[in-house]
Amino acid sequence: MGTATKLIPSLDLIERVVAAEAAYTLSRLQVLERLPGNPVAVAYRQPDDGVVAFMARHLPVPSFNSVVGLRAGQEQHIEPLARWYRDNGVKPRFELVPGLSDAKLCRELARLGFFQSEFHTAVICEPDLPLPDAGEIAIETVTTSDVLDEFLDAHAAGWQIPDPKGFKANVRGWLGQPGWSLYLARVDGQPAATGILYVHHGVGYCADAATDPTFRGRGLQTAMLRRRIADARAVGVDLVCSGAQYLSTSHRNMERVGFRVLFVRSVWTAV
Repeated sequence: MGTATKLIPSLDLIERVVAAEAAYTLSRLQVLERLPGNPVAVAYRQPDDGVVAFMARHLPVPSFNSVVGLRAGQEQHIEPLARWYRDNGVKPRFELVPGLSDAKLCRELARLGFFQSEFHTAVICEPDLPLPDAGEIAIETVTTSDVLDEFLDAHAAGWQIPDPKGFKANVRGWLGQPGWSLYLARVDGQPAATGILYVHHGVGYCADAATDPTFRGRGLQTAMLRRRIADARAVGVDLVCSGAQYLSTSHRNMERVGFRVLFVRSVWTAV
């Protein structure tokens, strides 16, 4: 691939990626938690080393109502956490990562009425990955409230968020969040695609990319990935990661740029 050192899969890399993903999710939830009155009812628990249980009682986003970081020997936390979600009227999901989890975790989830319902891919690449020029695609970092407004419009369109006005009001705190960089791509001057880079303990996490359906099929997300990898390299990370549904368009875009699979997590939900 033309890089000086190729990252070889290891437990250390897995743990760092899981920790970066969890830290980003926590950061997103804390933006909502700081809204007056905590209207989304954000809560979280950390019952053991590396384990985080997230809850957003009034916002049924799967990643906001998940348990992440479970490791072999931590099955005793599953039943109390399942009860916590049930008592709050929330349907949780438990994410198990190969290399960290074991059969006892799976058996305990099955005993409590959970089953493996989907997969999610985590990918990595070296920060010094050779990257071609983005061509005519203009990508800018978001630094002002006016550009943030355009960013959020494109982001809401890309994710087909049903209440764009409410979404924008709730997440204006994204601008200036520690470790975050927001990116906006334009087509003929129009806001078209978005992406986020989150940097955590030497890991650059390419998160939450979206493209307005009007502008899909133009290579915007490929260019967005390349820009974020380059910016992650510039701030000194030694690992870049991202994630997507297995074999989704996003996953395939990541592979084309040079990412490769580190692991495929299993997601467990109630029967």
